[in-house]
Amino acid sequence: MSYIERLDAVMDRSPIMPVLVIEDAAQARPIAEALVAGGISTLEVTLRTPAALDVISEMSKVEGALVGAGTVLNTEQMDKAMKAGAKFIVSPGITPALAKGALERDVPFLPGTANASDIMMGLDLGLRRFKFFPAMTNGGIPALKGLSAVFGNLGVRFCPTGGITEATYKDWLALPTVACVGGSWLTSGDASAEEVAKRTKALGLR
Repeated sequence: MSYIERLDAVMDRSPIMPVLVIEDAAQARPIAEALVAGGISTLEVTLRTPAALDVISEMSKVEGALVGAGTVLNTEQMDKAMKAGAKFIVSPGITPALAKGALERDVPFLPGTANASDIMMGLDLGLRRFKFFPAMTNGGIPALKGLSAVFGNLGVRFCPTGGITEATYKDWLALPTVACVGGSWLTSGDASAEEVAKRTKALGLR
């Protein structure tokens, strides 16, 4: 399987990639189990809390879960996340050091892009799969349609994240270049595992 095919396997696994900010590692497995049971199996654990690496480790133990690390800013964090069990890496932006680091480590990498220059840098580095972030702040669906018109013929695909909600995610998924969407609404507000299960079930994915 090629590098791009491995990225597609991550992006196509689930239409929604929850952006998880979890403070207590004890909640990690129950939340992951609730998401997987509802048909959400690609989980992005952001490195925004002291517990994040433990959360990655715990969620990785859940059958059916594919766990990655988000908010990765440098290769040191990348290495720590991979050691904890992360199977893919997501970043809010793109730098040559991060892109080269991911390719050297042969780990699927979704760098954040906000404009044509970001995407062109990624293309120069050999990347074809991107996070569009923050999606709403950077012009929403009209902006991504514009970028897709320029880069879609090159096989570029996106995972838009940032400001996407339960009410709007299907509109994003309708775009031909969108493989999946990222969102925090499934676990927002310090939701319990029971509440996460309720929200996930409401999507009707399973």
